[in-house]
Amino acid sequence: MIRTVFLLALAAASSTLAACDGRASDRPETAREFPRADRPVSNLGANRFSTETARDSVNEAQVVMDLANIRPGMTVADIGAGEGYYTVRLAERVGPEGRVLAQDIDADALRRLGERVSRERLDNVSIKLGAPDDPRLPPGSFDRIFLVHMYHEVAEPYAFLWRLWGALKPGGEVIVVDTDRPTDEHGIDPLLLQCEFRAVGFELVQFSDKPKLAGFFAKFRPAASRPEPRAIRPCRLDTRRASAAKPAAQRVSMNNGI
Repeated sequence: MIRTVFLLALAAASSTLAACDGRASDRPETAREFPRADRPVSNLGANRFSTETARDSVNEAQVVMDLANIRPGMTVADIGAGEGYYTVRLAERVGPEGRVLAQDIDADALRRLGERVSRERLDNVSIKLGAPDDPRLPPGSFDRIFLVHMYHEVAEPYAFLWRLWGALKPGGEVIVVDTDRPTDEHGIDPLLLQCEFRAVGFELVQFSDKPKLAGFFAKFRPAASRPEPRAIRPCRLDTRRASAAKPAAQRVSMNNGI
């Protein structure tokens, strides 16, 4: 009886330790060497942020592609491609000499997108199923990687971004379009976004508010190196200080006090 109680206590202690260091069993095994995100995550509710007609009425894709300097012949990844709003427009912009990889973790959405790609004869588009902690992109392959109104749905941001880092070509950039609101309300605080990218080895090179995009535009480049997974310092969003009365720079920090 005493031995049984001891084993149960030991198991409970082991479970607690695993949860504390980010290796809890509720996470993908491939993500457990990375820190857990200290924030909520939006549900994968709908793949369409808005209707394509509404988005085209404000020239959303054209504005973003211009800001991202998308040119013929480029290789671009559209992560969280959904129904393909950006995929089809990127395919047209990069032209027959360019390539677009449409990725999503929703197999049904990818099936529908595959039908659309075939129907519209987009020969420069390929489709790939990703994972919550891994976009599964080939290394050193992309001039631009698009994350449009989807980053707040990434459950394992440190593992995801760390693997994204290696998929860029020299001079490649990650393009983020999102909305400034809580991460469980389909948006993200821009300072938290910047902190999470910086934690895994990215540098912010451009940020601007874009009301026509229903949010903001951000552009990141890889720094000279990225940390080892267990050396990543997770970001903390201090909700007690996230009020309009406090300076915005105080709202987000890394756990080393930065």
